[in-house]
Amino acid sequence: MTDLSLHRFGRTSLEVTRIGLGLAALGRPGYINLGHSRDLTGRYSPADLEAHSHDVLDAAYAAGIRYFDAARSYGRGEEFLGSWLREKKYLNAVVGSKWGYTYTANWQVKAAQHEVKDHTLPVLQRQYKESKTHLGQHLALYHIHSATPDSGVLDRKDVLEALAELRNDGLYIGLSLSGESQAETLKKALDIQIGNMPLFSSVQATWNLLEPSLGSLLAEAHQAGMGVIVKEALANGRLTSRNSQPAFAAKRAILEAEAKQLETSQEALALALVLAQPWADVVLSGAANTDQLHDNLRALQVTPGHIDQEKLLSLAESTAEYWQNRSQLPWN
Repeated sequence: MTDLSLHRFGRTSLEVTRIGLGLAALGRPGYINLGHSRDLTGRYSPADLEAHSHDVLDAAYAAGIRYFDAARSYGRGEEFLGSWLREKKYLNAVVGSKWGYTYTANWQVKAAQHEVKDHTLPVLQRQYKESKTHLGQHLALYHIHSATPDSGVLDRKDVLEALAELRNDGLYIGLSLSGESQAETLKKALDIQIGNMPLFSSVQATWNLLEPSLGSLLAEAHQAGMGVIVKEALANGRLTSRNSQPAFAAKRAILEAEAKQLETSQEALALALVLAQPWADVVLSGAANTDQLHDNLRALQVTPGHIDQEKLLSLAESTAEYWQNRSQLPWN
């Protein structure tokens, strides 16, 4: 499926589109995407960013996108998304958000600490109320933000039981993954049942041509009925034309050549590779402006069978190398 028609998301009753829009780069003045500072053109006031995010959301909806992703730590991302939903009365938009990180940058691009991770019950209870305040009836899917072994969240009985209560009240529960432990965390999550039912209906994970290691496990999760959302499909800008790092030159040349052959951009080709995976229910665009969004949507025009997946996936880094490189990306 390479269009924006609606399809069922895992074992849920939700209907989503293959491409969704994430607000990580829209809800706050600083983010780790390469060139992010240029995307916002220096307009960092909350009012300016809200208007800017609404423009991108309008363009996404007009193009047919119906899945939107936010998080408590995306600055005012939930607030901007909620005000847009109320203003436009978009009742058929499916919204997912995440809890577990608190935004601490105080609206600064450069900050000593941009977010604080805490997966305890009081944080879940506080942030769920905040998410509902901003997103209301639209909030359909709630993820643990960046579940990892070191946070211990999948071993916290009180948190899991509280999430099960939310599930029983009609909210779908998921988890997002990050770091070298993605596979370990997902394997554990697949086995968690509460009330003789799987707790998690969704997983949001990093998968791209530089870090494809989780593919077989995501296929297993999809087969088990979980909806699969792919984030960071462009590796925080490392797979875009703005990546001028000398160490990436050889890989960039291969990606550019393949994109030229398919008459598309390298960004669209990288996204098309993810869309070609049969287990990927939603692939998030992290577009920070409408031009990026429209270019990302060109991925839908790339015929999956024409993609040389073997060649592109040969560019992959080791899992450790990928996450080390990501950790060194500057906030801008």
